[in-house]
Amino acid sequence: MIAETHVSLQGEGVLAGTPSFFIRTSGCNLRCRWCDTQYASWFPEGRRRHVDELVAEARGAGPAHVVVTGGEPLLQRETGKLTRALRRAGLHVTVETSGTLAPEFECDLLSVSPKTSCSDPEGPWFERHRKARSNLDPLKQLLARFPEFALKFVIDRPADLPEVVQLLDRLGNPDPGRILLMPQGRTAEEVRRRAPMVAALCLEHGFRYTPRLQLDLFGGGRGV
Repeated sequence: MIAETHVSLQGEGVLAGTPSFFIRTSGCNLRCRWCDTQYASWFPEGRRRHVDELVAEARGAGPAHVVVTGGEPLLQRETGKLTRALRRAGLHVTVETSGTLAPEFECDLLSVSPKTSCSDPEGPWFERHRKARSNLDPLKQLLARFPEFALKFVIDRPADLPEVVQLLDRLGNPDPGRILLMPQGRTAEEVRRRAPMVAALCLEHGFRYTPRLQLDLFGGGRGV
Protein backbone atom coordinates (compact mmCIF):
# COMPACT_ATOMS: atom_id res chain seq x y z
CA MET A 1 0.00 0.00 0.00
CA ILE A 2 1.33 3.44 -0.94
CA ALA A 3 0.72 6.44 1.31
CA GLU A 4 2.18 9.05 -1.05
CA THR A 5 4.66 9.84 -3.81
CA HIS A 6 6.35 13.18 -4.33
CA VAL A 7 9.51 15.00 -5.40
CA SER A 8 11.56 16.79 -2.77
CA LEU A 9 15.09 17.16 -1.45
CA GLN A 10 16.35 14.27 0.62
CA GLY A 11 16.23 15.72 4.11
CA GLU A 12 18.39 13.29 6.09
CA GLY A 13 21.35 10.98 5.86
CA VAL A 14 24.38 10.77 3.59
CA LEU A 15 22.45 12.10 0.58
CA ALA A 16 20.85 15.05 2.36
CA GLY A 17 20.06 17.82 -0.11
CA THR A 18 19.78 15.50 -3.13
CA PRO A 19 16.70 15.99 -5.36
CA SER A 20 14.77 12.73 -5.05
CA PHE A 21 11.50 11.04 -5.91
CA PHE A 22 9.93 9.57 -2.77
CA ILE A 23 7.74 6.48 -2.64
CA ARG A 24 6.26 6.22 0.84
CA THR A 25 4.71 2.89 1.72
CA SER A 26 2.04 2.56 4.41
CA GLY A 27 2.20 0.21 7.38
CA CYS A 28 4.84 -0.33 10.06
CA ASN A 29 5.79 -3.03 12.55
CA LEU A 30 6.99 -0.42 15.07
CA ARG A 31 5.29 2.44 16.91
CA CYS A 32 8.02 4.99 17.69
CA ARG A 33 6.68 7.51 20.16
CA TRP A 34 8.11 10.44 18.17
CA CYS A 35 7.09 9.18 14.70
CA ASP A 36 6.48 12.08 12.31
CA THR A 37 4.69 10.05 9.62
CA GLN A 38 1.88 8.52 11.63
CA TYR A 39 -0.31 8.39 8.50
CA ALA A 40 2.08 5.69 7.30
CA SER A 41 2.62 3.91 10.62
CA TRP A 42 0.38 4.47 13.63
CA PHE A 43 -2.68 5.12 11.45
CA PRO A 44 -1.69 3.74 8.03
CA GLU A 45 -3.57 5.02 5.01
CA GLY A 46 -3.10 4.85 1.26
CA ARG A 47 -3.97 2.68 -1.72
CA ARG A 48 -2.54 -0.18 -3.72
CA ARG A 49 -0.59 0.81 -6.82
CA HIS A 50 1.01 -1.31 -9.52
CA VAL A 51 4.80 -1.51 -9.66
CA ASP A 52 4.85 -0.50 -13.34
CA GLU A 53 2.81 2.60 -12.53
CA LEU A 54 5.21 3.65 -9.77
CA VAL A 55 8.27 3.09 -11.96
CA ALA A 56 6.76 5.14 -14.78
CA GLU A 57 5.99 7.96 -12.34
CA ALA A 58 9.51 7.83 -10.93
CA ARG A 59 11.08 7.95 -14.39
CA GLY A 60 8.93 10.90 -15.37
CA ALA A 61 9.50 12.84 -12.15
CA GLY A 62 12.97 14.10 -13.09
CA PRO A 63 15.39 13.19 -10.27
CA ALA A 64 17.77 10.29 -10.79
CA HIS A 65 17.43 9.30 -7.11
CA VAL A 66 14.47 7.39 -5.70
CA VAL A 67 13.84 6.88 -1.99
CA VAL A 68 11.62 3.96 -0.95
CA THR A 69 10.53 4.75 2.57
CA GLY A 70 7.61 4.38 4.96
CA GLY A 71 6.30 3.36 7.39
CA GLU A 72 8.37 0.26 6.95
CA PRO A 73 8.80 -0.52 3.24
CA LEU A 74 10.15 -4.01 3.89
CA LEU A 75 6.71 -5.06 5.12
CA GLN A 76 5.34 -4.77 1.59
CA ARG A 77 5.30 -8.00 -0.41
CA GLU A 78 6.24 -6.26 -3.67
CA THR A 79 9.08 -4.07 -2.40
CA GLY A 80 11.62 -6.46 -3.94
CA LYS A 81 9.89 -6.29 -7.31
CA LEU A 82 9.64 -2.51 -7.08
CA THR A 83 13.29 -1.93 -6.18
CA ARG A 84 14.49 -4.25 -8.94
CA ALA A 85 12.35 -2.46 -11.50
CA LEU A 86 13.50 0.98 -10.37
CA ARG A 87 17.15 -0.02 -10.68
CA ARG A 88 16.56 -1.62 -14.08
CA ALA A 89 15.14 1.74 -15.14
CA GLY A 90 18.51 3.33 -14.36
CA LEU A 91 17.50 5.02 -11.11
CA HIS A 92 19.55 5.19 -7.92
CA VAL A 93 17.52 3.53 -5.16
CA THR A 94 17.75 4.24 -1.45
CA VAL A 95 15.72 2.03 0.86
CA GLU A 96 14.99 3.51 4.28
CA THR A 97 14.21 0.91 6.93
CA SER A 98 14.35 0.26 10.66
CA GLY A 99 16.38 -2.90 10.00
CA THR A 100 13.88 -5.17 11.74
CA LEU A 101 13.06 -7.22 8.61
CA ALA A 102 15.29 -8.75 5.94
CA PRO A 103 13.33 -9.86 2.85
CA GLU A 104 14.87 -9.95 -0.62
CA PHE A 105 15.17 -6.57 -2.36
CA GLU A 106 17.72 -4.41 -4.15
CA CYS A 107 19.14 -0.96 -3.46
CA ASP A 108 22.13 1.25 -4.12
CA LEU A 109 22.07 2.66 -0.60
CA LEU A 110 20.67 1.00 2.49
CA SER A 111 19.69 3.67 5.01
CA VAL A 112 18.90 2.04 8.34
CA SER A 113 17.48 3.78 11.39
CA PRO A 114 17.90 1.29 14.26
CA LYS A 115 15.69 2.15 17.20
CA THR A 116 16.78 2.51 20.79
CA SER A 117 14.76 2.78 23.99
CA CYS A 118 14.06 6.47 23.40
CA SER A 119 11.62 5.34 20.70
CA ASP A 120 9.57 3.08 22.99
CA PRO A 121 5.87 4.00 23.10
CA GLU A 122 3.57 3.78 26.08
CA GLY A 123 0.57 1.50 26.10
CA PRO A 124 -0.23 -1.83 24.44
CA TRP A 125 2.45 -1.54 21.72
CA PHE A 126 5.33 -1.23 24.20
CA GLU A 127 6.39 -4.90 24.41
CA ARG A 128 5.83 -5.62 20.71
CA HIS A 129 7.84 -2.56 19.70
CA ARG A 130 10.69 -3.28 22.13
CA LYS A 131 10.92 -6.92 21.05
CA ALA A 132 11.09 -6.00 17.36
CA ARG A 133 13.67 -3.23 17.75
CA SER A 134 15.88 -5.35 20.04
CA ASN A 135 16.28 -8.22 17.55
CA LEU A 136 19.43 -7.41 15.58
CA ASP A 137 19.47 -10.59 13.47
CA PRO A 138 17.63 -9.00 10.50
CA LEU A 139 19.92 -5.96 10.62
CA LYS A 140 23.03 -8.14 10.63
CA GLN A 141 21.70 -9.95 7.56
CA LEU A 142 21.07 -6.66 5.78
CA LEU A 143 24.52 -5.27 6.54
CA ALA A 144 26.11 -8.47 5.22
CA ARG A 145 24.18 -8.14 1.96
CA PHE A 146 24.56 -4.42 1.27
CA PRO A 147 28.06 -2.90 1.43
CA GLU A 148 26.70 0.60 0.83
CA PHE A 149 24.88 1.41 4.04
CA ALA A 150 24.45 4.07 6.67
CA LEU A 151 23.13 3.72 10.21
CA LYS A 152 21.11 6.72 11.39
CA PHE A 153 20.30 7.04 15.09
CA VAL A 154 17.74 9.43 16.55
CA ILE A 155 19.15 11.12 19.66
CA ASP A 156 16.73 12.53 22.20
CA ARG A 157 19.16 13.08 25.07
CA PRO A 158 22.86 12.45 25.87
CA ALA A 159 21.91 9.30 27.80
CA ASP A 160 20.96 7.69 24.47
CA LEU A 161 24.59 7.49 23.35
CA PRO A 162 25.74 4.56 25.54
CA GLU A 163 22.91 2.49 24.12
CA VAL A 164 23.98 3.40 20.57
CA VAL A 165 27.58 2.44 21.33
CA GLN A 166 26.47 -0.90 22.78
CA LEU A 167 24.33 -1.62 19.73
CA LEU A 168 27.23 -0.81 17.39
CA ASP A 169 29.45 -3.16 19.38
CA ARG A 170 26.92 -5.95 18.81
CA LEU A 171 27.12 -5.16 15.09
CA GLY A 172 30.90 -5.46 15.01
CA ASN A 173 31.62 -1.72 15.28
CA PRO A 174 31.06 -0.50 11.71
CA ASP A 175 33.12 2.35 10.28
CA PRO A 176 32.21 5.52 12.28
CA GLY A 177 31.91 7.33 8.95
CA ARG A 178 28.79 5.27 8.29
CA ILE A 179 27.20 6.22 11.61
CA LEU A 180 24.95 9.27 11.66
CA LEU A 181 23.35 10.96 14.66
CA MET A 182 20.18 12.99 14.18
CA PRO A 183 18.43 15.21 16.72
CA GLN A 184 14.99 14.02 17.71
CA GLY A 185 12.35 16.55 16.78
CA ARG A 186 9.11 16.84 14.88
CA THR A 187 9.59 20.57 14.36
CA ALA A 188 12.57 22.65 13.26
CA GLU A 189 12.65 24.31 16.68
CA GLU A 190 12.88 20.97 18.51
CA VAL A 191 15.75 19.93 16.24
CA ARG A 192 17.55 23.25 16.78
CA ARG A 193 17.33 22.85 20.55
CA ARG A 194 19.00 19.43 20.45
CA ALA A 195 21.43 20.13 17.59
CA PRO A 196 24.38 21.43 19.70
CA MET A 197 24.16 18.43 22.02
CA VAL A 198 24.09 15.99 19.09
CA ALA A 199 26.91 17.81 17.30
CA ALA A 200 29.06 17.51 20.43
CA LEU A 201 28.40 13.76 20.59
CA CYS A 202 29.42 13.43 16.94
CA LEU A 203 32.69 15.23 17.60
CA GLU A 204 33.37 13.10 20.66
CA HIS A 205 32.79 9.76 18.93
CA GLY A 206 33.76 10.50 15.31
CA PHE A 207 30.23 10.02 14.01
CA ARG A 208 28.50 12.12 11.35
CA TYR A 209 25.75 14.65 12.03
CA THR A 210 22.64 14.62 9.88
CA PRO A 211 20.17 17.49 9.65
CA ARG A 212 16.44 17.27 9.03
CA LEU A 213 16.20 19.59 6.03
CA GLN A 214 12.55 18.84 5.42
CA LEU A 215 11.75 20.62 8.68
CA ASP A 216 14.10 23.55 8.05
CA LEU A 217 12.95 24.12 4.47
CA PHE A 218 9.34 23.00 4.34
CA GLY A 219 8.13 22.72 7.93
CA GLY A 220 7.48 18.99 7.79
CA GLY A 221 4.18 17.34 7.02
CA ARG A 222 3.14 15.41 3.93
CA GLY A 223 4.77 15.70 0.57
CA VAL A 224 8.15 16.93 1.78
